[in-house]
Amino acid sequence: MTVGTFDGVHRGHQAVLVEVVALARQRARDSVLVTFDPHPLEVVNPAAAPKLLTLPDEKRPLVERTGIAKMVLLAFTPAVAQLDAGQFVDRLRAEYGMQELVLGYDHGFGRGRGGDAELLRAIGAARGFGVTVVDAVRDDGQPISSTLIRAAVAHGDLDAAARWLGRPYGIRGEVVRGAGRGRTIGVPTLNLAPPDRRKLLPPDGVYAVRVEVPGSGKREARRYGGMMNQGPRPTFGEGVRTLEVHLFDFSGELYGRMVDVEWIRRLRDVQAFGNREALIAQLERDRTAARLSLNLSETP
Repeated sequence: MTVGTFDGVHRGHQAVLVEVVALARQRARDSVLVTFDPHPLEVVNPAAAPKLLTLPDEKRPLVERTGIAKMVLLAFTPAVAQLDAGQFVDRLRAEYGMQELVLGYDHGFGRGRGGDAELLRAIGAARGFGVTVVDAVRDDGQPISSTLIRAAVAHGDLDAAARWLGRPYGIRGEVVRGAGRGRTIGVPTLNLAPPDRRKLLPPDGVYAVRVEVPGSGKREARRYGGMMNQGPRPTFGEGVRTLEVHLFDFSGELYGRMVDVEWIRRLRDVQAFGNREALIAQLERDRTAARLSLNLSETP
């Protein structure tokens, strides 16, 4: 078992999860991640709570991809926050049958993050469970962390974020009905429901994106290239942030379905256009730039 927020499920987190899976297989046990919702800081210090790289429904498939057999989403409450390292260990053993604990090199366990590796090894020796500590995964000597990745995303450094995550940064969203303006100018779009207020977004702008569309029936999920307007729509006098995606080489309806969108490259700022023709011309330039960024050839 391992325990923690695991926000982002970045390369450092993946190393811990892979170790859990490997040890579980060696010992013929189940591999389990216990993670939290909400983020612990939302309970103990709300003013310091960060925006999240991965919401719970985004985190689960990333965890499953590492081979973890079970992900437990534990409600982080004031009562949980008051458990010291020993009490929290006892709860894990009582509720989940924990026999071995795997931690990242900098993990703090229990109230005030007071349970470090040395204390947990002592508790494990006394209570009869093993403790394994996984070293940091580094990039150019720097440990990869959720804090580091949040800073990269917030500043629009998508390449660095993707390198540290081990994949492009993304969001999962439900397709909802929009105003339908895109169809009238030959650029139909998927409108995503407003994201959870806790989700960290890169700076507003127009982006080249990749989108995974769920399968139906026996059809498997498919990935498409596209371009996304993230932000207000000043041309139409709308100041509310929206996420509006035009998929390349796709036709069909996806209302009510969940799609996964990856930010690949920022193309430009959001801007207002004086007329329909200027908007259409810019969208054509955006399409060309996005396809080039995604290494997609133009359709005949």
